[in-house]
Amino acid sequence: MLPNDKIYVAGHNGMVGSAIVRKLSSQGYNNVIVKNSSELDLRNQHQVRLFFEKNRPSYVFLAAAKVGGIIANNSFKADFIYDNLMIQTNVLNSSHQTGVDKVLFLGSSCIYPKFARQPISESELLSGSLESTNDAYAIAKIAGIKMCQSYREQHGFNCISVMPTNLYGPNDNYDLKNSHVLPALIRKFHEAKINKLPSVEVWGSGNPKREFLHVDDLADACLFLMNKYNSSEIINVGTGQDLSINELALLIKKVTGYKGEISYNTNKPDGTPRKLLDVSKLQALGWEHKINLLKGVNSVYEEYSKLYKAQ
Repeated sequence: MLPNDKIYVAGHNGMVGSAIVRKLSSQGYNNVIVKNSSELDLRNQHQVRLFFEKNRPSYVFLAAAKVGGIIANNSFKADFIYDNLMIQTNVLNSSHQTGVDKVLFLGSSCIYPKFARQPISESELLSGSLESTNDAYAIAKIAGIKMCQSYREQHGFNCISVMPTNLYGPNDNYDLKNSHVLPALIRKFHEAKINKLPSVEVWGSGNPKREFLHVDDLADACLFLMNKYNSSEIINVGTGQDLSINELALLIKKVTGYKGEISYNTNKPDGTPRKLLDVSKLQALGWEHKINLLKGVNSVYEEYSKLYKAQ
């Protein structure tokens, strides 16, 4: 991509999209297009087609998606599969039909089987059953991958599919009903500290292991891949390191300065037992993450504390 190329970032208000916009700006890309959902409903085929015909972007980062934690994914499966299928279908098809040079489609590590071999290589896709709590979201994302691959095969359309691990960072969602585990724990421990509560409840056994990538690292990887990667094969983005939910809870307890106890509610689901991505393919291309988890959580907690005070 050249600095003056017209670049559309779909989902710029979300955690991932906003990080990509920040990264593009910092690297001198000065022709970035964004639209709020009130201006452009990506689920509406007609609106999307008109937008692409009018604006004719050369590059598209498809970061728009309906996302959520384990409760939201399990409670609103119809919404998750419908919204995500519509968003990605409309954006990918209009990108092809209006001559976009290249699209980066963002998937998720949720696409991999529940009991995939660890660390999870890209070849594990469709090798087993999905985690039931987020299968609707995962199937929508898998459909997006297959759409990218099919349009490349049939039409020569340049679309790459990037699979990030669990993300955190600025503009994260701290709603306990819809958030992912890391922001949820930050909120729980902070509120417990402020309200001097004797304990913090963590869902599940604490045994599942998860990998966490700062969203600014993902944005850096997306720009790197947009410029360097042109294969139909999916590619993982992560740190190559994981820790248990118990270890994460202890880390966040330390960062927030909470002095009470941690209790585990084993009546709540654990989800997938482990989800560590094999990032050797990306590392072989020359990219590695830069923000370690302790530094990243400290920066996120500093931001959340300011937001909490402002409420």
